Amino acid sequence: MILFDGVTKRFGQRTILEDINLEIKPGEFVSIVGNSGAGKTTLIKMIIGALHPSEGAILVNEKDISHINGEEMQQYRRNLGVVFQDYKLLPQRTVFENVAFALEACDYNLTQITELVPQALEAVELRHLQDNFPHELSGGEAQRVALARAFVHKPKLILADEPTGNLDLENAKQVLKNLIKINLSGVTVLLTTHNRPLVDLIGQKVVRLENGRLV
Repeated sequence: MILFDGVTKRFGQRTILEDINLEIKPGEFVSIVGNSGAGKTTLIKMIIGALHPSEGAILVNEKDISHINGEEMQQYRRNLGVVFQDYKLLPQRTVFENVAFALEACDYNLTQITELVPQALEAVELRHLQDNFPHELSGGEAQRVALARAFVHKPKLILADEPTGNLDLENAKQVLKNLIKINLSGVTVLLTTHNRPLVDLIGQKVVRLENGRLV
C-alpha cells in the first residue's frame, strides 16, 4: 500500500530524513518510534502530500504521490484519516458536529452524516458524549473524538501522529485500544510515537527512527 523508496528530505542544508526504505502493507498496524525531532511528523506530512521528498519516491498503491496535485490530490486525501497530538477540535461545535465536520467538508448529505457519525463514535466508545462540547471532555476523550473524526469517512489508511503524546498511561491505552479495533476492521494504521513501552503493548510491527534514519 505504501512504499518509501530511498526517501530523503532536506530543509536547506539540514537533512531531516535520510534514505528511508519502508513498506507498509494493506491492513498492517505499523508504529514508528523516535524521539522528538527524529523526523516522524515530516514523514507523516509527506504521506499526506503536504511535503515532497528531496530524493526518492513515496508510492501509494504503486502511484508516486509527489506527482499528483489538484483534484487528484483531494481524491487521494479522502482515503486518509489523520489524527494529531493536539486534537484540533472546533470548540464551538459538539462532539457530534466535530465528527460530522469531516463529512460536510467532503459533501456528504444529511442522511449519510446521520448514519456514519454514530458509527464512528460507537467505534471509540463515545456515543454517550455526542452532545457535549470539547471543553467538557477529558484529554483522552478529546483525542478519541479526533480519532472518530479521522475514521468517520471509512478511510483506507489512518495516520496517527503522536496521538498519545498529551495523555496519561490509561488514556493512552484507551486510544491504542480504539486504534487496534479500527485496524481490525481492515484499516491500515501508521502510528508515530516517542513511547516505545506503549507500542510494545500492541504487539504489532515496530520500526525505529533515529536522527532521520530507520535503525
